[in-house]
Amino acid sequence: MTGPTRLDRNELEKHPLPMLEGGDKDSHGQILIVAGSRDVPGAALLAAHGAMRAGAGKLQIACPDAIAIPLGVAMPEAMVVGHSTTRDGGIAKSAIAKLGDLAGRADAIVAGPGLEANNAAAPLGRKLLELGKPMALDAALLHVLADCVEDVRTARIPPILLPHSGEMASLLGCKPAEIDADPLSAGRTCANRYGAYVLVKGVQSHIVAPDGRCWKYGGGGPGLGVSGSGDVLAGIVGGLLARGTEPLSALLWAVWLHGEAGRALSDRIGQLGFLAREIPPEVPPLLGR
Repeated sequence: MTGPTRLDRNELEKHPLPMLEGGDKDSHGQILIVAGSRDVPGAALLAAHGAMRAGAGKLQIACPDAIAIPLGVAMPEAMVVGHSTTRDGGIAKSAIAKLGDLAGRADAIVAGPGLEANNAAAPLGRKLLELGKPMALDAALLHVLADCVEDVRTARIPPILLPHSGEMASLLGCKPAEIDADPLSAGRTCANRYGAYVLVKGVQSHIVAPDGRCWKYGGGGPGLGVSGSGDVLAGIVGGLLARGTEPLSALLWAVWLHGEAGRALSDRIGQLGFLAREIPPEVPPLLGR
């Protein structure tokens, strides 16, 4: 089995982003971000900034009713739709049909950042997967996909999965230490089992396609290991998908953009101490190179 290809700007030239024609926001794609909870409202905001800085045209955020108004004020570019929640502040099952309708009108979906892993997570995942839309799944939704393997495998467009080692352990039914010991092998197993595009996050990131092709990115520095960094990455993936980028290219570009944004911040601010909210503004200059 061949080793991973190095992910750098030269490799990305083999995976070009689609050209955007015209300045109309509809031509840049509409993204729906299903994210946030009562305890982690900022995850939706970070993902939203990542998506818009990656070039998405229209933004919708679905979040708990309790945080919808403050989130709309914090992100005036977004249409924010509140949904009913359970006592834990997570999505109520009664909200799934409404979320499915919103997702059906979007060009791309990001779901999972900041969500509670309650008993609505798996039904929500199934509802979104059956729509056959380009999507990135993260955080709480990854913890329930082991119960939805066939739903993932039969999705019309293979989803992008963005696990860290703990979430990958849930996907594969093993311990996080096993993932850390051999992240590439874990990524290959996951991509094969779920028929999905898989990112294994770490000091060095590994990307694996369902057909077994794989890439390795050297990392953007230790500063990216900070709360909210993964939410920004999920948003960048979604923003690229909304623009019409096919899933593998969107994932490769997003990993590189996120990492190089971290590298730029490390050079300017320091290796440690920058915030996840500072990552998105670094993305447009990288896209413009």
